Amino acid sequence: MLREGIPRDQLLRDVTAGLIVGIVALPLAIAFAIASGVEPARGIVTAIVAGFFIALLSGSRVQIGGPTGAFVVLIFAIVQDHGYSGLAVATLMAGALMVLMGLVRFGAVIRFIPYPVTVGFTTGIAVIILTSQIPEALGLSLPSPPAEFLERMALYAGHLGSFNPWAVALTLVTVGAVVGCSRFIPRVPGSLVAILLTTAAVQLLDLPVETIDSRFGEVSARFPMPSFPEISWAQVRVLVSPALAIALLGSIESLLAAVVADGMTGRSHRPNAELVAQGVANIASVLFGGIPATGAIARTATNVKSGGRTPVAGMVHALTLLILLVGFGRWAGLIPMSTLAGILVVVAFHMSEIGIFLHLFRSPRSDVLVLLSTFGLTVLVDLVVAIQVGVVLAALLFMRRMAEVTEVESVRDATADEGLDDPDRLRRRSVPEGVEVFEVSGPFFFGAVDKFRLALSRVDRRPRVIVLRLRKVPALDATALRVLEDVLAQSQRQGSGLILSGVQPQPLAVLKRSGYLGRLGSDNVTADITQALARARELAATGASPGESR
Repeated sequence: MLREGIPRDQLLRDVTAGLIVGIVALPLAIAFAIASGVEPARGIVTAIVAGFFIALLSGSRVQIGGPTGAFVVLIFAIVQDHGYSGLAVATLMAGALMVLMGLVRFGAVIRFIPYPVTVGFTTGIAVIILTSQIPEALGLSLPSPPAEFLERMALYAGHLGSFNPWAVALTLVTVGAVVGCSRFIPRVPGSLVAILLTTAAVQLLDLPVETIDSRFGEVSARFPMPSFPEISWAQVRVLVSPALAIALLGSIESLLAAVVADGMTGRSHRPNAELVAQGVANIASVLFGGIPATGAIARTATNVKSGGRTPVAGMVHALTLLILLVGFGRWAGLIPMSTLAGILVVVAFHMSEIGIFLHLFRSPRSDVLVLLSTFGLTVLVDLVVAIQVGVVLAALLFMRRMAEVTEVESVRDATADEGLDDPDRLRRRSVPEGVEVFEVSGPFFFGAVDKFRLALSRVDRRPRVIVLRLRKVPALDATALRVLEDVLAQSQRQGSGLILSGVQPQPLAVLKRSGYLGRLGSDNVTADITQALARARELAATGASPGESR
């Protein structure tokens, strides 16, 4: 950007977009902070500090960062168990981990997390956010709710009779204002309209509803000075798993936001630079008393729609929030809790991606299993567990699919191995007596070695020469290499021959690096089946074992 420069007209559009996004971000920052179990000011500070550094360093030119709904459940759980000091340490660890992931070019790999996992935990988070706002949305009078989802819902159901009609009305007005503005006057931030209307109504009519002030006390309008949190080894050990979850979730969300921005602007983001930016932003956020932050899809889209095309828009958005905090922060305490609940209800609905969630039920059953497992664990157990189990389960199911795709066959007739149009097909009459040809198709890894062993065991009598066709094996792992070494050792003990045919580059590199090719002999590694059969005739005639002829 510094080399290219920014035209004056684009600079004006960026400043305008930053002002708009800053106004949109203010109520969301407050709402996400409260829903996360921390003071409202921490949400604003996070949007200022993290938002500025994300814009400055991001791999996407239009990324807007700050607190998001994706973190609400995770932050709330960490704060409940370890307090804000524990959250600060976990966020520092997560920030350092994200910087490291970016430096080792892990940005492209993180995008391989299966889609059912991301949809499952995203929809689960939306459900938790939505249900967590029931007390504020209805104005219920109840004791401190339990952490478990089902127990919490039972508590809410038992206190429905204590609802406050004024709180319900404010929630409905808020939802109507947010939805109505987004539909009919999209350039006007509906959440800000709702806050102005409901706050004025509460103050003028003296409505009996809870506000930020009555819940948390006066909101500080001062920007905090940086300070480094105290860290102990005991904390670090306990917070490794939450830190990993913050880093993973923040990375996924930021890269998803960058991909959305790419689709809107026609540009391509740099994923590794994005991870470094997210890591630096989270570290900086904690130093000023903030909470975890990541790229915000909705605010990034608002930035692009408002004309933002450079990092200037994101930095102006952060400066706008700073001015609002210092100039009007003390008035934030007048906002009704029901209004914030209404804003989060709309956020949760859009976040749920319910249409995509239901559409995934048409996917293969294994994907549906991953989706429901991640969703259920997010809602009923814990987001950290949900992400870990979802990724592991998806990986295991993927490996099972790959094992099912891999085939190992002994060629016993003229058409068993290939179609008639294959120029490299094998005909039975060309196979010398005492030679067995095996075809391996697909990735040759630990999930497929049993098929290989089973195919070899089905040979009626010990062949003088075994030919392994590996032309359709794109990848070979350590377990498969070990099996090939066992086959080679057995062949050498029995005095029989072993030939590899059509080895692809990756398996060939693995075999060279392990020293396998040296033990097998270069003459026993052939380019195609024609050379392999010619070599097999030589070995069958002389009775030479692998490694004897070089």
